[in-house]
Amino acid sequence: MRYRSAMTTDVFEAQRPRLTGIAYGMLGSIMDAEDVVQDVYIRWAGVDTATIDTPAAYLTTITTRIAIDRLRSARHRRETYIGPWLPEPFVIGVDDDPADIVESAERLSMALLVTLERLNPVERAVLLLRDVFDLEYPEIADVVDKSPDNCRQIAARARDRVGDPARSRPLDATERRLAHAYAVAITDRDVAGLAAILADDVVLWSDGGGTTRAALHPVAGRDKVAKFLVGVSRWAPEVVSAELVRVNGALGWRVAAESAPLAVISFEIDEDLIAGIRIVLNPDKLVHLAH
Repeated sequence: MRYRSAMTTDVFEAQRPRLTGIAYGMLGSIMDAEDVVQDVYIRWAGVDTATIDTPAAYLTTITTRIAIDRLRSARHRRETYIGPWLPEPFVIGVDDDPADIVESAERLSMALLVTLERLNPVERAVLLLRDVFDLEYPEIADVVDKSPDNCRQIAARARDRVGDPARSRPLDATERRLAHAYAVAITDRDVAGLAAILADDVVLWSDGGGTTRAALHPVAGRDKVAKFLVGVSRWAPEVVSAELVRVNGALGWRVAAESAPLAVISFEIDEDLIAGIRIVLNPDKLVHLAH
């Protein structure tokens, strides 16, 4: 009996990064994704696994269906959210491999997770399973209880609305240069220096969730973004540490004061300029980074 239990746990643990990735892609929350995966494990531990031909498919189905239900219940909260909504950031060191924690995390960019909010839960599930996790349409059909042709049509419509998920790529020297130049400009409160590394049509999104200072609407345009960021830097605590990290595959900064996370900043790079900046300030979305 103990041997069977160990086998059951080993099978599940081998799938955990993938299941966490699916749940995170559906919900945009690391903590909620971990809760979903724990629920899946409880169900898994209670079934006769000998009757399950393909554990990976079974676990994918249960994870996706629980996440669909959770997302439906979360929709009202997001519709009444104060200011721009951003997902909980998935943060790792610049040289770390995310695969042991969340499979396909680097393809679940902040930009993609925000655009997925335009889809209903089933559309989101179909697109994620196909374009991020590479399931075939017959497999997806079993998960969402629709026909393969229907799933193909759902994916095509969803793709038209949100685009194709970008493939991850190695960080390059330009990204590192821009990230460091950003930090120097903010530290020196150098508006001109910051503006010089921003695209003309750069957009800044800051998510405070109504609990901390943040812009209630996106800030657009090189000069406006530069002045806003330098202005709000004056509110920061005097003792702040910053670590260069990967945020959902993109380069960014994790900012903390006295070991407590204050913000996670991620960048979108277009050629040799910063075209997008996303700053997560809501303390509830940074709790997982304090562990």
